[in-house]
Amino acid sequence: MSWDFKSVAVVGSGAIGLYYGGRLAKAGEDVKFLLRSDYDVISRTGLKVESVHGDFELPHVQAFRSPEEIGPVDLVIIAWKTTANENFAKVLPPLLHSETQIVTLQNGLGNCESIAEVTGPQLVLAGLCSICLNRISPGLVRHTGGGRTALGEWKPDERGRAVEIARRFKAAGIPVEPVPDLVKAQWEKLVWNIPFNGLAIAEGGVTTDRLLASSESENEVRALMDEVVRGGRALGLDLDESLIDYQIDRTRPMGPYRPSSMIDFVEGREIELGPIWQEPARRAEAAGVEMPHLRKLIARIEDRLKTREPV
Repeated sequence: MSWDFKSVAVVGSGAIGLYYGGRLAKAGEDVKFLLRSDYDVISRTGLKVESVHGDFELPHVQAFRSPEEIGPVDLVIIAWKTTANENFAKVLPPLLHSETQIVTLQNGLGNCESIAEVTGPQLVLAGLCSICLNRISPGLVRHTGGGRTALGEWKPDERGRAVEIARRFKAAGIPVEPVPDLVKAQWEKLVWNIPFNGLAIAEGGVTTDRLLASSESENEVRALMDEVVRGGRALGLDLDESLIDYQIDRTRPMGPYRPSSMIDFVEGREIELGPIWQEPARRAEAAGVEMPHLRKLIARIEDRLKTREPV
């Protein structure tokens, strides 16, 4: 049995949702965007993307204010922050029919489980995005680097869902590769997200280049990465220490990059503390690995959030 899709709904139309959904729509896919703050601007003037892989515009965007207006679709892309996950039970059901599949592009751990509570486990996939994106203003997204996305099925079956989604994304100019082990891919991404997003907040809202500007701060990045690798290994995942050098080497050319969690911090929004930092620490410690650097980082983030004082 194979699976195909003809209609797409993007839930969470920030930088990630607008970029991925925008490229699919530009390629001719039937994409509907669930919008909040950007609705008026995008419904009136469309979407503009400035990208290292080629700028593009969508003068006309299928913009909606509610999932009920969109109705059932074949593929739902979840791109909102994990802090909005409490809304799954309200937002997802109007978008579903019996064969709808759901791809979460969210950070951290626990998102697939949250979706499955509403939809059941066999509808859930996850994509891990290694991409530098920022929403500059309503209807304007800037893509400054990267773009590789690993896509995996939370509960693999024989329908070829990840392969078909990856094929269609590639046709739209999005380099997506299906992966056989979704959990391993999630921890590989945490090797980057935990130190760079976390320290960017803990230091008061700094860019990634400043975290690699001194041996002291780079050593802390490496220590955090090492804990994540060891935590994943304790959970039975084949994580290689070479991930540490790889993630640091790919970060240096980004220059003064603003991680998404740092942007949330400086703009006063809620931080994804649970999925990105607390849940990985909990799972690693439950598997017998001490995480002193990560626990210290979590405490620093919590202290910084109390004052909300960016540098």
